[in-house]
Amino acid sequence: MYADGVKLNNLKKKIQQGLGTQKADIVLRGGKVFDLITGDFLEGDVAISGDTIVGTCASYDAKKVIDVKNQVLVPGFIDTHLHIESSMVSPFEFERCVLPLGTTTAICDPHEIANVVGVDGIKYFQESSEQTVMDIFVQLSSCIPSTEMETAGARVTSKELKKLKNHKSNIGLSEMMNYPGVINQDKEIIKKLKLFEGGHIDGHAPQLSGKELNAYISAGIKTEHEATSEDEALEKLKKGMRILIREGSVSKDLKSLHKILTDKTAPYICLCTDDRNPLDIHEQGHINYMIKALIKLGVKPLNAYRASSLSAAEAFSLSDRGLIAPGKKADIVCLQNIEECKPAMVISGGRVVSDEIFSAVKRIKPIGLNSVKSKSVKSSDFIIKDTSEDTNVIGILEGKIITEHLFEKIPLSNGDKIPDLKRDLARVTVIERHGKNNNIANGFVHGFGLKKGAIASTVAHDHHNIVAIGMNYTDMALACNRLKDLQGGFVIASQNEIKAEISLPIAGLMSIFSFDDVKDQLTKLRKTAKELGVTIEEPFLQLAFLALPVIPSLKITDRGLVDVNKFKIIK
Repeated sequence: MYADGVKLNNLKKKIQQGLGTQKADIVLRGGKVFDLITGDFLEGDVAISGDTIVGTCASYDAKKVIDVKNQVLVPGFIDTHLHIESSMVSPFEFERCVLPLGTTTAICDPHEIANVVGVDGIKYFQESSEQTVMDIFVQLSSCIPSTEMETAGARVTSKELKKLKNHKSNIGLSEMMNYPGVINQDKEIIKKLKLFEGGHIDGHAPQLSGKELNAYISAGIKTEHEATSEDEALEKLKKGMRILIREGSVSKDLKSLHKILTDKTAPYICLCTDDRNPLDIHEQGHINYMIKALIKLGVKPLNAYRASSLSAAEAFSLSDRGLIAPGKKADIVCLQNIEECKPAMVISGGRVVSDEIFSAVKRIKPIGLNSVKSKSVKSSDFIIKDTSEDTNVIGILEGKIITEHLFEKIPLSNGDKIPDLKRDLARVTVIERHGKNNNIANGFVHGFGLKKGAIASTVAHDHHNIVAIGMNYTDMALACNRLKDLQGGFVIASQNEIKAEISLPIAGLMSIFSFDDVKDQLTKLRKTAKELGVTIEEPFLQLAFLALPVIPSLKITDRGLVDVNKFKIIK
């Protein structure tokens, strides 16, 4: 029995509209449905009642008929793992840029903002999800901080997660990054795993293999988005994990993993973006870009579209979506053709996506607007006084967040190990910005191509302290101090002058302005970085991942260089 009479009436309405005894609310007419079960192209109307599909493969009358002649209809795309904060805009601006591209469901982990402002950051996303047009599922962040080798702005315990667990947006525990903590049965990690036992737990275990991988999966962990090679992905598939092929702005695994997406494996593979900036979303696309790229690489369209919706829905127990079929949520993408995957129209929850439905959304007030509490720095703070010539160097691998652990001979010169332009050895520095200890750690990074000046950011995964690279200490100090004035963002300085900047005052991660404004500012930043010699395509998020101590091999936090393979600070 339904206690709510409205729900009962809605159920009767769906049945009657499915029978055709009552006019459907909306009918899509003239297109063909790409059936992700059989691979067939189905003819007939698609009837929608409220937010639900109630009819296919038949003719229906409707209150509103939409002509989709010669178009192919596919289910809305599901991004199975991402951090909306990496789009640098609020959840409301995020949906405004990805929903027209066909992404109707996003499964997000708010651990970026939670590492800065704690539980309030998670609640911000939960409350935002109640208002957005698209469905945003908010996984609860498992590792805040990600390790004990960094200073984050907050700590979230299992007790706090328990209080947040019952929000309607939650479908599980987000990426369990502390895989050593799982394997070594850390007490707090075990409590978090027990809290979600029998439910969904996302994985995060780059290069983990053999018995250690067995132990990790045995903890109830179901998915993996950190596989970067065929061999790694196949081992994890064979051990029952679902692989989320990732194509972000830095972590680009699609080319290396596309061959594993076959007729046999498609039901167990999903797609995700993880960290994708607004410029890449604008220039290339979102999940639709991944589908197009996969097909171009030779993946069968049926398998690419299955991974983007049906397989994703089944992996996360979202039984109400993933197909265009009666009883499923009316998330529909209308395409001119399946190869290009360029949406002509998107329907989300039975509503045609338009500027009008976005303008009607009630936006949640931004939080974390005064989170940058770092002390002012000076040029001398960037000096390295280590007398040993043997020097650990972080080596960039473009297109990956994995780094190399390099070794260089760098002699002390006038009391400092100075950056070396000829060898592309720039200073990299992390400055604690949460007002807790004023830590500063210095090191070297190879691979940016920076010739002069400095780049600084408050986006530094996952602790989000200030991270900077530079060839000139005066410019580094100028850029880092400017970040405090902006209350977060990216800054480029050269010749003692600010050359470009973007303000991200929501926890030092997101803008209070529109997606379009952020995209334009980021365009200028990227152009300025190239003028300083930077050779990599996405320098800003690449910079951010230098500070993440759960991704091999060598990283840096405010506490020093971290040998991730040994899981310890080495300097």
